[in-house]
Amino acid sequence: MKIALITGSTGLVGSTASEFLIKKGLKIIGVDNDFRSKFFGKSSSTKNQKNKLIKNKNYKHINCDIRDHLFLKKIFKRYAKNIDLIIHSAAQPSHDWAYKDPITDFDINARSTLNLLNLTKKYCENSVFIFLSTNKVYGDSPNKIKFHEKLLRWDVSKTSKFINGIDENMSIDKSIHSFFGTSKTYADLIVQEFGKNLNLKTGIFRCGCITGPNHAGAKLHGFLSFLVKECIEKKKYELIGYKGKQVRDNIHSNDLIEAFWEFYKNPNKGEVYNMGGGRAASCSPLEAINFLEEKLNIKVKKKFTKLPRSGDHKWYITNLKKFKRDYPSWKIRNNFKSIMNEFVDLYTK
Repeated sequence: MKIALITGSTGLVGSTASEFLIKKGLKIIGVDNDFRSKFFGKSSSTKNQKNKLIKNKNYKHINCDIRDHLFLKKIFKRYAKNIDLIIHSAAQPSHDWAYKDPITDFDINARSTLNLLNLTKKYCENSVFIFLSTNKVYGDSPNKIKFHEKLLRWDVSKTSKFINGIDENMSIDKSIHSFFGTSKTYADLIVQEFGKNLNLKTGIFRCGCITGPNHAGAKLHGFLSFLVKECIEKKKYELIGYKGKQVRDNIHSNDLIEAFWEFYKNPNKGEVYNMGGGRAASCSPLEAINFLEEKLNIKVKKKFTKLPRSGDHKWYITNLKKFKRDYPSWKIRNNFKSIMNEFVDLYTK
């Protein structure tokens, strides 16, 4: 069987990818040490996803810290040429956490990515390498777009060149990135270089808010799943900056993994793709709360914090034109309402 090596295999993206690829006939080598629970607390542990995955004979779990280069080398050396696909989704994903410990953030997000690329080059250079990047590589440049304030969200005008979202032409320079954004920018660029300079089949997917039922959402990471859970269970939510009107387009993990699959079947080298749910899957925190209040007939207590997080986006919707051009058979299947309804069903069982 062909092998897919997945870092962060019990997280949202990793677990969804594992389930998907097993159905496609691949064997999964899952690398994860549940460091998410150390980042965000026990409630954010991915142990439940691990317990589900290890029941499948075609999933092998390896408890490994991706900073442990020697351990990773043993894994690559053992499976070598049988590795046909690498999905690198392990990361330190929080602005706030990175600010407190930028060295650990860099080691996890940047140095470990370089190590994985070197191991790929040495042991399985014909494999496809997919990197889960972030739209935070653009820093706060999206905030320089002209927005109009509406009742529940910020938005661009209908004549704005960004009406269909932000594409890959936006500069990643001359902006405030946050330490998290900076470490991911290095990783993003080095994955490009291994494709363009060293001829590896690498794809860089710059995502914003990824969501889905496998997400162990936390206050510092996991916007939509955390919001729904807080509003349903505690009837309260803290809105941080921008009057709670900041906009995100949320991509369902299933849609993202299907994009990965299309790239895997026909890979490019060092190519960058902005990846999100598009306008139909976008919302502000206020819009999400209003949806829950109306659907469940509840009242959510809102706490407003004036200052946004450093480098945080006031508005971000993804322009998917480039990926759809290269992979025309792929399409978004989930919108805002379907995603919200899935979470409501999950948290009201």
